Amino acid sequence: QVQLVESGGGRVQPGDSLRLSCAFSGRTFSDYSMAWFRQAPGNERDWLAHISWSGESTYYADSVKGRFTISRDDSRNTVHLQMTNLKPEDTAVYYCAATQYQRYGSEVYYDAFGLGTQVTVSS
Repeated sequence: QVQLVESGGGRVQPGDSLRLSCAFSGRTFSDYSMAWFRQAPGNERDWLAHISWSGESTYYADSVKGRFTISRDDSRNTVHLQMTNLKPEDTAVYYCAATQYQRYGSEVYYDAFGLGTQVTVSS
């Protein structure tokens, strides 16, 4: 089964940048499209970004478009989320997810989630 482990979270100030990583294991990484979600306290888990299995296609939620960039490194079975110009409202637990479906945007399309990494944006 797919196992996902996120890393790279922490506490930063508004305007800072941060790069999250997610290590994939258990199956063939190149067979899976990958995504990032986040969940703030009291909120549902929201989809942020998706990258296709080939890496050729990426999709973003409006809330992070232009500030966040998803990428994958198939040589290291890793997916990244580069976050720039962070805001206090970006504070959340960030999760990566994997799917073999050709859809994105909803949790129901993803086969596996990691345990998450906390990102706190505060001055």
